[in-house]
Amino acid sequence: MTEPDWHKSTYSGNVNDACVEVADNLPFVRVRDTKDHAAGELTASPAAWSAFTAFARAYAV
Repeated sequence: MTEPDWHKSTYSGNVNDACVEVADNLPFVRVRDTKDHAAGELTASPAAWSAFTAFARAYAV
C-alpha cells in the first residue's frame, strides 16, 4: 500500500492556522486536520472529492 503524501490544502488559506491536509496520491482522497492528526481522517473517492471542491468553490463567500 502506498503511503499518503500529505500536503496543505490550497483551499485552507491562513485564517487562524485553520488548515487541512490532503493526500490525493492514493485510490482515495484523504483529508485531516493539520494540527490534530489523532482526530482521524475523512476519506472520499476522487469523484466525490471533486464534486465537494466544485460545490465549495461555487458557494464560497
